Amino acid sequence: MRWAVAWSMLASLGAGVARAQEPESEAPPEPGYCAFVRGVADSEAALRLAPEVFASVGAVNAGTASGVDVPLGQPRPRLTAGLGYDFVGLYRGLTLRRRAEAECERYQALSALKVMLARGQDVGAEAALAERARVLEAALPEAEQLLVSLREELREGEATLDELNALQLRLDNLRALAAETQKKRERLGALPPLSSRPLSEYLQELRVADARVEELSSGLRRAEAWDVRVRGGYDELFGVRQEVPLFGVLTISYNLGHLWQSKHEAQAREGRRRALEEDVEGVSQEVARMLRELRAAWRTEATRLREVSVLVTDLAGQLGELQAMETGKVRRYRDYLMLELARLRAEQAWLRTHVTELARFLGEQHP
Repeated sequence: MRWAVAWSMLASLGAGVARAQEPESEAPPEPGYCAFVRGVADSEAALRLAPEVFASVGAVNAGTASGVDVPLGQPRPRLTAGLGYDFVGLYRGLTLRRRAEAECERYQALSALKVMLARGQDVGAEAALAERARVLEAALPEAEQLLVSLREELREGEATLDELNALQLRLDNLRALAAETQKKRERLGALPPLSSRPLSEYLQELRVADARVEELSSGLRRAEAWDVRVRGGYDELFGVRQEVPLFGVLTISYNLGHLWQSKHEAQAREGRRRALEEDVEGVSQEVARMLRELRAAWRTEATRLREVSVLVTDLAGQLGELQAMETGKVRRYRDYLMLELARLRAEQAWLRTHVTELARFLGEQHP
């Protein structure tokens, strides 16, 4: 009867702990690296979160105890079985899972940064090319019509071949620019898409996640100094009368080396932070180089945008003044101005969009 009660208690406790560890729902799909680190963490945590089952069978020397007369030195069979639990192991298991999450966050931030580094020179180019293509698509039909009209005037003797060649050259330049724009758009469309978030956000996420990984690793190392265990179960000495053959023990131990860990852990955290920034082949150095290049390009293009905007305004004003003039020479000059204005507007659209996208990507204020 006592055996049945004892084993029933052990089975109930073990089943309760097992149910507590079962996941509530299936995890959603995740990156391969995240699945790896989470799987390793869950595997290690399973041993730390679950209780231990122990049992021992042997013979011990028995003597007179509690009024029971047993000759000293006479061996008696003894059976001990039960459950034990390490409460520090509970902390370790949960910390292992939290560290896996931090490692996953670090991996995702690092992966996004690597994609951006691989496409650093293409930042903002897709949107800028789309704007340039839009301006050229609107300007080319009108430019084509100007060329057709000039050919008619050449046949009627109202224009010269030099004038036709000059207009043809300007139109060919617009066509070449449109073809180059389309080619670049197709190339960029085949590449992995860039995130719309600023680069500085991913870099900050990487630093925070890396610091979090080190903080949790430090907690695991410091937890090694503690051991808090509770054990209980069935303990029977055969041949000796026992009222309740059950036992329970709480054990606490502390390693004094924990007193000297703090300064070493602080040194480790600072060293890891510096290592992340100082690695000449690391992502931080590559990001810093790319940011310098992109900021230089941003300043240059912002200056060029102001210059082109002044030219567009000036040419648009000249073209407006020439609209009322009907002489042939004036019309030729007006046609040249229209094509040059179309080219400048295409460049302006490119610069305006590219400067805006670079500013957003760099996390800086729009110039």
